[in-house]
Formats: sequence, structure tokens, C-alpha cells
Amino acid sequence: MIVLLALSLLLLVAPQGTRPQSPEDPQGRQARPDERPVDKPAEKAEARPAEKAPEKEEPPVVTKHELRLAGGRVLRYSVTAGMMPLKSDAGEVEARIFFMAYTLDRTGGPETRPLMFSFNGGPGSSSVWLHLGALGPKRVKMRSDGAMPQPPYRLVDNDETWLDDTDLVFIDPVGTGYSRPAKPELGRKYWGVQGDIESVGEFIRLYLTRYERWGSPLFLVGESYGTTRAAGLAGHLVERGIAFNGILLVSSILNFQTARFTQGNDLPYPLFLPTYAATAWYHKKLPAELLAKPLADVLREVEVFAGGEYPNALAKGDRMSAAERQEVVKRLARYTGLSETYVDEADLRIEIQRFCKELLRREGRSVGRLDTRFQGKDASGVAERPEFDPSMAAIRPPYTATFNDYVRRSLGYKTDTVYHILGGGIGAPWDFASPNGFADTSDALRSAFAKNPDMKLFVASGFFDLATPYFATQYTLSHMGLDAEQRARVSTGYYQAGHMMYIDEGELARLRQDVAKFIAGALTKSQ
Repeated sequence: MIVLLALSLLLLVAPQGTRPQSPEDPQGRQARPDERPVDKPAEKAEARPAEKAPEKEEPPVVTKHELRLAGGRVLRYSVTAGMMPLKSDAGEVEARIFFMAYTLDRTGGPETRPLMFSFNGGPGSSSVWLHLGALGPKRVKMRSDGAMPQPPYRLVDNDETWLDDTDLVFIDPVGTGYSRPAKPELGRKYWGVQGDIESVGEFIRLYLTRYERWGSPLFLVGESYGTTRAAGLAGHLVERGIAFNGILLVSSILNFQTARFTQGNDLPYPLFLPTYAATAWYHKKLPAELLAKPLADVLREVEVFAGGEYPNALAKGDRMSAAERQEVVKRLARYTGLSETYVDEADLRIEIQRFCKELLRREGRSVGRLDTRFQGKDASGVAERPEFDPSMAAIRPPYTATFNDYVRRSLGYKTDTVYHILGGGIGAPWDFASPNGFADTSDALRSAFAKNPDMKLFVASGFFDLATPYFATQYTLSHMGLDAEQRARVSTGYYQAGHMMYIDEGELARLRQDVAKFIAGALTKSQ
């Protein structure tokens, strides 16, 4: 008994060992109930992690400018260049979209001034082409037919600017221009048909909110894959309360089945044929009888064949008789400028790149894809396909140099970040949301027509465009399921140039006139 009592006394007076550290007691010691301050509860609440401070946004750069038009009228406007953050539901920034907004000085409210959102395509292209080629108050000075000028390249005042009719917002989707995902692994969220539509749609919502433009008449213009995006946005945003007065499609592709030369898909061959004929007419490779006719007359003849006899022949396949096949061979050679032997050996199917290489092979030249008026000189005269696209080679250096100079010196937006003009910023394969790659947003556009009875559509096409041939666009429009009233809201424009018809000074002026008429019509109140 005496031993047990001694041991108990020793335990009471002996120093205690260090307790394990715990979240509730960072000093390794827990307070006894009688040590708690009277203003604290008996049970201490679980500590919450410190809230992350909102990331500070970089403010946009705003500059003032003026443009004196050829008629003497002066446009005074502001340019806002900056980043728009795209955030998750938790409020974390997941990407930043670079934009440039041109707004004319005005005294009235937003309802007095239309607003147009603009983007190009790729996918992977910045907005620079429409921006500095047609819409903005400055444009890249090219040669009169659109050929590359001698460096150093320069911007000039654009008398054909669309700013005279509407404010302009140029959007660089994530992975283009200066726009980037916050983390590389987040890029996949934006690099696909649906993710791209949703992110650009969110940008538009944010812009309308931050700059108080919900009351403005609204327009969308897209070029190339940008038309795919615009059609998708029309259907996507009308479901979210954003309806457009007008959609403009420049060099359109909504249904990719019309342009994919894949095994078993015969649709592109007849749809590309009229543009092959226009190209051969331009380079004087057609029979003399056709060269003596205006291009419009030649195309009417070719369209009849491409819309009936030719696709019917392809559908027959091996069921064609020898005589039927020979007749189709002759007609294709007549309209493409290629030899009957080549057409026959190609099995009546002329793929785009092979045509671009074959048409001028004897001259040691190839023709462009974006604009077939342009000629290139390849290293090999016997290759199956062109080494490069001479029409892209003509425009890339001037647009790259002038944009980088303009955004820094004129707009005051300074950064060492690479501006991805076309490609280089998309870090994953594009998700076309279709197992065969035949993305199709034409039904989204049809849905917008049905839900927005005042929305109008303008479609601009170049006769010498093999990237998005005009006959393929006609096919898509005629297969959208529009009724007579809806078709009456669609207007078209055709130009004797290529994919970027505005690089030709004469066609730039014609496009501007057609667009001004369209905007005025879209703003006219329906009865």
C-alpha cells in the first residue's frame, strides 16, 4: 500500500512529455475547461481554411482615336484592349480571353448603337484577319489584288470599316492570340466544338454585362471555322436569353461532311467542282468555248452537272456502263482543266490538294487553297500535293507584323507573350464531337431561326475559295430545313476573290456595301 502511494505521488510531480501537435492545439497543449475564456463556447468549432483572395484582374488599356473617311466625315472612337477572365463555378480563373473593342463616341444609351462580335476560325486562328482585313478602322495594305506587298508592311486607314455602322468586339478564343488557359491541362475544356461555343458564349455574356450593352442591337460575324462557331452560338445563346438581330457568315462551313475527302464520303467531289472550274477559268485552262464566257455563265453550266449527273454517277459506282463512265470523264476534264487520263485514273474523284498541284503542273506551279488565284513554286515538280499554300504565304507575314506593331504602339497593350496568329496555341487535338469528324452546327442555326423570328442571315462566299467552296455552302443552306419565311431572311453575296475576299481592294468595297445594306435591313422593325 505504501509503495502504491509513493508511485502516485511521483507521477503527479514528474514533468510531462511533449504531446503530439493537433489542429485544435497548435502548441501541442489542450486547454482544460476551466481555462477557457468566458466568451468562447465549450466546444471549439473546427477551423476553416483561409479563403483565397480573389485574383486581381489586369485592367484593360483604353485609347482614343479618330478616322476621317473619304467623304470627309470623322469617326471618333475608343479602343479597349484587355483580358476577360473565364471562371469556374467556384470562382477560380480557368482561362483568359484577349479582346479588342471599338466603340464609337455616342451620347445616347446602348439601344442607339449596334454591337457586333467578330472572330475568325482555324480552329486555332486569332481574330486578326477580319480585324485588320475588313472590319476595323485600320487595315493591312496589300497589293490591289491581295498579293503580298514589299516589307516593311504597314496599316492604312480603312474607308470601308464597318465601325461606321456598328461597334466592334474582336474575340480571340482560348489558345489563339494572347488568350490562354490558366493551366495547360485546362485547355482541353475549350478545344472542341462545344467547349469553344460555351466559352465564347460566356465571353459575350460577360462583355454585355461589364460594358452595359444588354440593350444594344446585336450581331455576330465569323469567318471559316468562325462560321461553325457563329451558327452554334446563335442556337446556344438564344437559349440563354441572348438573341441576335443578324448573323454574318464569311466563307462558311457549317457541315464538315461537305468538305472532308474521306473514304466512302462522295459528297465533297461535286460540291468542290464549281470552284475547280472557276480556278481553271481564271488560269485559262478551260476549253476556248468556256473561256470566252463570263465566269457566272460558266459556273451555271457546271452547277447543273455538279448538282445532278455527277453525284448520280458517283452513286452508281461500278454499276456505270463504260459509255456512261467515259461521258463523265469528258465532262470532268472539260470543267477542271485536267486531262481525261488523270480524271479516269483518279476514279472520277478529284481531291482538293491533288487538284491544286495538278492544274499548273506543266508550268511548274501549284495554286492556292485559300485563294486559287495565287500561284506557288514547289521544290518538286512530281509531288502529289503542293509544298505550301501560296495564298496563306502571301498574307501571314503582313498581318503578323502589322498586328504586333499596332497593338503595342497604337493601342498601348504591351506584353512579351506570343500572339498566336494561326496555330501554335492549341495544345490538344480538336474535339469535333463526332466520331467521323463531320461536325455540323447547321441545326443550331436552324433552331435560332425558329426561336428568333426577326433574326437575319448574310452569307459571303468567294468564287476562288477551296477552303470553304461556295457550292458546298449553298448545299448546306438548302438542307437546313428552313421554311419559305425563314429562307426570305437569308441573303448572300458572291465575290471574285478567295477565302478572304476582302484582301482584294475591289471586293473589299463590294463586301462593305453588302454588309451595310444587311445591317440596315436587320435593324428595320418588322410590322
